[in-house]
Amino acid sequence: MENIVKKASVLIEAIPYIQEFRRKIFVIKYGGSILDDEKIRHNVLQDVVFLSYVGIRIIIVHGGGPHISARMKEQGLKSEFVDGIRVTDKAALKIVGEELEKLNERIVTELKNLKGDVTGLKGQENIIFVKKKKAQKDLGYVGTITSVNKEDLESHLSLGRITVVSPMGMTAEKQPHNVNADEVASAIANSMKAEKLVLLTDVPGVMRDQKDPATLFSTLTLKQVDELIKAGIIAGGMIPKVSSCVEALKGGGVHKTHIVDARLPHALLLEFFTDQGVGTQIIK
Repeated sequence: MENIVKKASVLIEAIPYIQEFRRKIFVIKYGGSILDDEKIRHNVLQDVVFLSYVGIRIIIVHGGGPHISARMKEQGLKSEFVDGIRVTDKAALKIVGEELEKLNERIVTELKNLKGDVTGLKGQENIIFVKKKKAQKDLGYVGTITSVNKEDLESHLSLGRITVVSPMGMTAEKQPHNVNADEVASAIANSMKAEKLVLLTDVPGVMRDQKDPATLFSTLTLKQVDELIKAGIIAGGMIPKVSSCVEALKGGGVHKTHIVDARLPHALLLEFFTDQGVGTQIIK
């Protein structure tokens, strides 16, 4: 009986959050190795369907880096990166497009199996508009975002559909380009004035000591983030994640950003519907 009462108290704790977030937009970026683990993916997508059922409007932006790299290796092609961005020639672009399409279809199918109402946007629908990204080295068919077709995204969300977006963009000449998934998630969150931008990852969040989860920062301000980067506490692979959050907040459209460990069962529900949360939220 005590366990049943505890379950009821958890539901009661969630009520004010459900009331606050109903009809709000959450943009969730989901990629890397955690996208490949079936058990983790099932838990994440189960949470997403729950969020949708309580009236939160969800956009998922998925990556696909490990799949693309593995496929290129199979084809005898070398993966080359400049500052974390994949150099994308014509052959690589074909593989990027095919692998992202497969991943998009897999996520959509699994959400449907969980009784979610969902739309998959694979890159040909003119949602993300780009121009060629300039860098010290020619990156090939890699785009930097110029605008987001928020009207089309809104049309899917208004029907109550979870919207799954591939990180592919189109130039004015209708040439597909590969786009960094974190950039896509941040740009969509800003243009849609999302309540939250959420980055799913494979660590508990931002920690003072990377080996000690007890040193997790549950909340950080932009000023604190800057100080932690200068002190070398935020370093390595956490820097691009934190930078995406900072850019989204500075863009003015996003209320809060979160870095959440997807390996923790039902991490999204625990982060949004409990007083304490489980990841790191970054706020202005």
